[in-house]
Amino acid sequence: MRRFKQIVCLAAVFAFAAIATGSASTLPEPRPDTLPRWRGFNLLEKFIKGGSSGGPYRQEDFRLISEWGFNFVRLPMDYRFWIKDGDWAQIDETAFADIDQAIAFGRKYDIHVCINFHRAPGYTVAQPPEPADLWTDAQAQLVCAMHWAYFARRYKDVPNTHLSFNLLNEPADIDGWTYYRVVKQIVEAIRAEDPNRLIIADGLNWGKQPCEELVALGVAQAARGYEPFALTHYKASWVAGSQSWPVPQWPAPLAGGGYLYGPTKPDLRSPMRLNANLHAPATLTLTVGTVSASAHLVVRQGEKELWSQTFTPGPGDGPWKEVVFRPEWNVYQNVYDRSYEISLPAGRYPLTLDNVRGDWLTLTGLELRTQDGTAADFPIRPEWGQPNEPLRVESDENGCRFVAPRRQDADWLWQAVFSRWYTARGQGIGVMVGEWGAHNRTPHDVTLRWMEDCLKTFRRAEIGWALWNFRGSFGVLDSGRTDVPYEDLDGLKLDRKMLELLRRY
Repeated sequence: MRRFKQIVCLAAVFAFAAIATGSASTLPEPRPDTLPRWRGFNLLEKFIKGGSSGGPYRQEDFRLISEWGFNFVRLPMDYRFWIKDGDWAQIDETAFADIDQAIAFGRKYDIHVCINFHRAPGYTVAQPPEPADLWTDAQAQLVCAMHWAYFARRYKDVPNTHLSFNLLNEPADIDGWTYYRVVKQIVEAIRAEDPNRLIIADGLNWGKQPCEELVALGVAQAARGYEPFALTHYKASWVAGSQSWPVPQWPAPLAGGGYLYGPTKPDLRSPMRLNANLHAPATLTLTVGTVSASAHLVVRQGEKELWSQTFTPGPGDGPWKEVVFRPEWNVYQNVYDRSYEISLPAGRYPLTLDNVRGDWLTLTGLELRTQDGTAADFPIRPEWGQPNEPLRVESDENGCRFVAPRRQDADWLWQAVFSRWYTARGQGIGVMVGEWGAHNRTPHDVTLRWMEDCLKTFRRAEIGWALWNFRGSFGVLDSGRTDVPYEDLDGLKLDRKMLELLRRY
């Protein structure tokens, strides 16, 4: 603690020559109650210590971002880059040269730089977890505030037009007052060094919803643009279970549910009902995702049973892809990810998919295929506790289709995600989208359609945004997509279609 107090008591402002003032800025003046409609990218050079990141920020990135008409970068960073010998109470001033240079590049190219603690002392959404818990550990809170105070001292002469602080990345599983108490301590530490610094706090629930409790602190807030998650993180290696998700669509029919609960959960029971109108016999293929304990799935045409299957997950080999034992409930919840075919007759009739015995199972997709080979898919991302809404399944001489009561589209993005942030703007909270984008395994055409609807929605909400990322699997450069006709840009692979889409908004 002695060394810790020495750092806390540092009074002198660190003078560094790397940050040039540059030419007169055209950037708008931000305020915590009204953020500009910034447009830009996340740069990941200091994202995770020990990973592929760690090098200096690239001047070429800033030049291209500016040349292409964007004006914002967010720097998600890991505090372990600037501490001495793993001691979170010891800040290594020599480790800041790359950050100094990034801010200098921002001023040179007239780009706003937003510094974010993606991993803060006591908190991260990444792996491995922090040994202390920022939300409950008083020393972690003190150390985190000390780190932010150092940044405030070091960069106090950089104007808000070119620099802001984004405190913590995507607070999860905490309530508003717990978040408020921690943020208040950090804000006070920053303002003791730099009273007017622009501060942005991510929203609650991984940045999905505004935090009303923070209004009194006079800070702006940042949202996220990762909905629907099954589209944005399809087959992302760091998301458990995403390898077996159905191929995303956009716009996509939306029926909700996906769980078929058995008699052990009478309050949640919700069979899936399909109203069929088939001009010829067809095949319905359903994909079973996870089964808990046991289940007996029955498909009925009216009162007539067309097909049934019993599922009994357990240890060892079986008709499942993965054995999952849940000791807290003493049950197996194995991942089947297995498809089953049911022959359907022509005609109009009700279909019911029901789990009549046992615990629960999930359906992750439906496919209808007619005798002439035409097919339609209905992907499902199961949501616990949500009832299954009725679907229509139709075929005629023009093909076959699923018709849902709702669908995910631009209106859905507005109603389900961003209207709440627009309301927050009207209540005097500056708002932006700190991260958004889709991983490179989502089909490119689907990604572009979804991105355009997001961009239209951001514009409707009058909020700025920063794509995750610039270079990498979500970005416009070197994304690693296999379905993009890349354009060579001095050895870089440019996704021209994505870039031009972003530039239009």
